[in-house]
Amino acid sequence: MTDRILIIGAYGQIGTELTLALKRKYGPANVIATDIRIPDHLSDEDDSCLYLDVLNRRALDLAVNKYQITQIYLLAAVLSVSGEQQPLKAWELNMQGLLNVLESARENFIARVFWPSSIAVFGHHAPKKPCPQHTVLQPSTAYGISKAAGEDWCQYYFHKFDVDVRSLRFPGLISSSALPGGGATDYAVDIFHHAVRNESYTCYLKASATLPMMYMADAVRAVLELMEAPAAQLTVHTAYNISGMSFTPTQLAASIKKRIPGFKINYKPDSRQSIAESWPTSIDDRFARKDWGWEPEYDLDSMTDQMLLNLRHSIPELQV
Repeated sequence: MTDRILIIGAYGQIGTELTLALKRKYGPANVIATDIRIPDHLSDEDDSCLYLDVLNRRALDLAVNKYQITQIYLLAAVLSVSGEQQPLKAWELNMQGLLNVLESARENFIARVFWPSSIAVFGHHAPKKPCPQHTVLQPSTAYGISKAAGEDWCQYYFHKFDVDVRSLRFPGLISSSALPGGGATDYAVDIFHHAVRNESYTCYLKASATLPMMYMADAVRAVLELMEAPAAQLTVHTAYNISGMSFTPTQLAASIKKRIPGFKINYKPDSRQSIAESWPTSIDDRFARKDWGWEPEYDLDSMTDQMLLNLRHSIPELQV
């Protein structure tokens, strides 16, 4: 039987590239991409591109049954910075959305579920360098609270109901395909948009703010590899730590300056700095490496090369 994939939140930061990767793997006809915001360039008549609100449990079940779904990828979420502005909305979407998917998976015998967690589950009391897989979780943001609780629900549904739900604690993600979505690490995307336009950039974090990051191509590959891994090999049923690279805004700017010598950056830290300070500076991902062979491909310089190349080809005014 061919797998049938339902993606919820298909046009956000992760979903934009993961949806394409899943269509390449399973075929476009077997991937149903849904969101509450459908991009203008997509046709209303495209049956693989649908409106779906994950908070509407009935609509979710109807989609699962209509399209004979075997795997669900739940990507819809309110991120860290946006969540601090609307904490109850973040809790409702992030938590109730996950519970709706877990219940639907249980009742409809879905073979596998993916749900992304985050380094936001860690708080000030977790080790900073490197942060281990198993440690205290005392998140300091509404987003982090919802992700930490969600990890426990994932583990509960695995042990109690045998729902095969898999998760990754993503670091900051860097992509040329989607604009920043309201996270504290968004500077690492926004800075490239300024650089390719020969504009200076004002960073809202301190020059020395070291954070774990990952290029989106690695993140997408990690999702696919985890979902393909034999269930018997997996020993973590909350969410796997996963690591790509760690750098400061100064180090990222230096990498850009190697390619755009005139690029300038200045610093004006704001409330997002306090969020960043609650997170680790590097991640211990030995369980992911041991259980399913995880290994990143991109470092800071190779990621910078790819980001600049992609943006120069995708921003219309740079094509003149």
